[in-house]
This record gives sequence, C-alpha cells and structure tokens, in this order.
Amino acid sequence: MDYSDSCIVRHFDYYCALSPKDKKILAALEENPVEIARGTSLWQEGEDADEFYTLSQGWAYSYRYLENGARQILEVYLPGEILGLQEFAFTERLEGLAMIEDGIICPFPHQRMLELFNESLTLTAVMFAIASRQQALLSERLVSISRRSARQRLAHFLHEIFLRQRQTDPRGGSKMRLPLTQEQLGDLLGMSPVHVSRTFSVLNEAKLAYRNRHHVTIPDLKALAKEGGFDERYLDSDLTCFLRKNPPIPPLAQALER
Repeated sequence: MDYSDSCIVRHFDYYCALSPKDKKILAALEENPVEIARGTSLWQEGEDADEFYTLSQGWAYSYRYLENGARQILEVYLPGEILGLQEFAFTERLEGLAMIEDGIICPFPHQRMLELFNESLTLTAVMFAIASRQQALLSERLVSISRRSARQRLAHFLHEIFLRQRQTDPRGGSKMRLPLTQEQLGDLLGMSPVHVSRTFSVLNEAKLAYRNRHHVTIPDLKALAKEGGFDERYLDSDLTCFLRKNPPIPPLAQALER
C-alpha cells in the first residue's frame, strides 16, 4: 500500500526506514480526520490530558499565558508531528495549543500509544527520539531568547524551520512557508511585532532572508546559519545505527506466550 500521502509516515520515516507494518500502524492514527480552523484552541492549560493529535495539515503552536496576560509561544508544530506528546505522563495539560492556520487533526487516545509501543520497537524508538528532539528544540529556544540578539534569534529560527520543512519535503528549493504573524513570531522569540518587522528588514538588507507574506526565501543558507550561530546537531536525529545494533524483539505479549 502507498503511504506517500501520510504526513506522519513521512515524518517518522525521516528518523529511520519504516517497514510496511510500521507504516500501516502509523497511518491508522490518521483514520479520524477533523478539519480545524485557524486560531482554534485545541486545548487549554489545565484541561484533561487524555488524547493525542496527529497534525495532518496546517501548523500549530503551544503557549502559556503569564499572570500579566502576556503570551509566550513555546513551540511551533508542522504537519506530520504529534501534538501533546510531552504530556504523556501527565493528567492535565501543561500548556495551551492552537492552530496557526486552517488544518486537519486526527485525535487518538493515550491507550492507542501504549498499543503502538507493544506492536513495534522501531516506532517506540522513534517516539522517544521525537520526544527528545522536542526537548532539544525548547532548550535551543531558551538559549536564543536569553542570549542571542534579535537579529540572531530570527536568523536562527528561520534556519531551523527551513531545515525542519526540508527533512520531510526536500522539494522547496530556497523558498519555505512561514504562516506565522509578526505578533506570533514576537511571542515566540521575545520581541515586539514592530521589532520583528524591523529585524526582517535588516535581514533583507543583508541579503540573508526575503519575506513575502507567508513565504520566506533564503538565498544563502550557510550565511544565514553564520548570522544566527546555528548548529544543526539538535536537529540531526538518525536511529538507523541504533536499530541496527539493537534489532526489534517480539512484543512482550508474544514473548510471554512462548
């Protein structure tokens, strides 16, 4: 069966080659698609954490509101990623989640994740790799907000998003989508919307990035990386060698039956 249209299969396939069985298991997580409008809140902080979503289409972001009403965007999610994974061990949502643009989500309960762990060691390993990468993304964002200049922050983020899109869709050339508003970018990078606009102008004048509405063209990726002090190791996940050294073992239930 052809799973080339499945965003989650393409996303997981980046980490290691998936078997037809693994692809079938993942594709089953997208069996109940729900159309969702831009700006819709998928959940709020403190609500019950009893299910995950696969993000089949569209972009989303997680956020926290501070006591003074200010919003901090914590992370941006792209098609193929799993929403709510960091709350797997918690009974309540630790942060809110909302759609950046119109999209499609596919909900599935926590129990389905446990079944997936029992069905495939490969997919279990990829889940842990994705959770580790989400932590690395948050750590890198913290470094940017606390220690990098506004110009470096924006350059670093653009480079990161460019690579994340290319890992699952290498066909875009030097142009990428960026559907975030200036306000959303500001809440993500610790800048005002006006400062975001000015910083884009600086990058444009330096011939590092050209923004046209919801698209950004990056003529020289190496120059942008240098500007942002970008080190892509935190995005470079490859489980192929690990799984080769640790081949899949039968699920626990099958092993007990033997």
